Amino acid sequence: METGEITASTLRNFVKALKLFFEMSDIAIPWKMITRGLPRARMAANDRAPTLEEIQKICEYPDRRIKAIIYLMASSGIRLGAWDYLRWKHIIPMNNEKGDIIAAKIIVYGGDTEEYYAFITPEAYRALKEWMDFRESYGERLHIESWIMRDLWRTTNINYGARWGLAKYPKKLKSSGIKRIIERALWEQGLRKPLTKGEKRHEWKAAHGFRKFYKTRTEQIMKPINVEITMGHNIGLSSCYYKPTEKEVLQDYVKAIDLLTISNTSNRLEKEITKLNERNNENQYIISGIYEKEREIDGLKEQQLDSAEAIATLSDRLSKALDDIELLKQKK
Repeated sequence: METGEITASTLRNFVKALKLFFEMSDIAIPWKMITRGLPRARMAANDRAPTLEEIQKICEYPDRRIKAIIYLMASSGIRLGAWDYLRWKHIIPMNNEKGDIIAAKIIVYGGDTEEYYAFITPEAYRALKEWMDFRESYGERLHIESWIMRDLWRTTNINYGARWGLAKYPKKLKSSGIKRIIERALWEQGLRKPLTKGEKRHEWKAAHGFRKFYKTRTEQIMKPINVEITMGHNIGLSSCYYKPTEKEVLQDYVKAIDLLTISNTSNRLEKEITKLNERNNENQYIISGIYEKEREIDGLKEQQLDSAEAIATLSDRLSKALDDIELLKQKK
């Protein structure tokens, strides 16, 4: 460790394995005395989350599965191992009153004791749906138990040129396969370079980096405790008292959808257009209100002119009447 070959964390992990072995063998070892002499380990790795531009670059990798994989991981913060459990029934679209998809619920580690729920963006759901529709178009019989990720197949039949019958026997793609796809994409897209002498790790982790991207983005706008819930973290004593409904967590998650959207032309542009339309409607309402006020003012001005003319006419009549009265007095 002193020569830099391993870190203090690695050393402590070796000790944990030894400790478990001796405890299971019922051999007493003074572990407190041993561990007290171990060097202090860094609590967190000195890495970062990938940037939005880097994630967009990964999604340009020519594999039909890459967008569905990256969008789902970045918008839900799931661990790599969750892919070993994900089936089509674990993705549940969530609609608003108009029937539009605002997000999709994802059951993570379905059927396991560690099961929890999270959400993915409409963009991620559309990418998954396109991938599933593509599989179905080539003859795969999809059902609720179908694995989200599977192996690739030939999309051209050399003998007959038909699309059918080439994808009927899907093979589940394990988490290790997902990791290889991501790593290939990183190298092919120029986001991974060989480490220089003395370096131990890259700037950000291939798969776990998307989990850090999720937490970094969502905590800018969501309640931190809701972020922990959607990441499957243990919230300690708070779990006994803090019991938000699924709807409440979803409403909080919807606030962060813009920050979790990867592509440049999906949900973000739609919201900008909606805001512009709302602003335009407000301006039209203000303009129409001003126009109505101007009409009222013009009406009042016309009434004022009519009143002035009537007063002038009455004044003339009154003056004439007074003149007539004066003449009659003089005659008498």
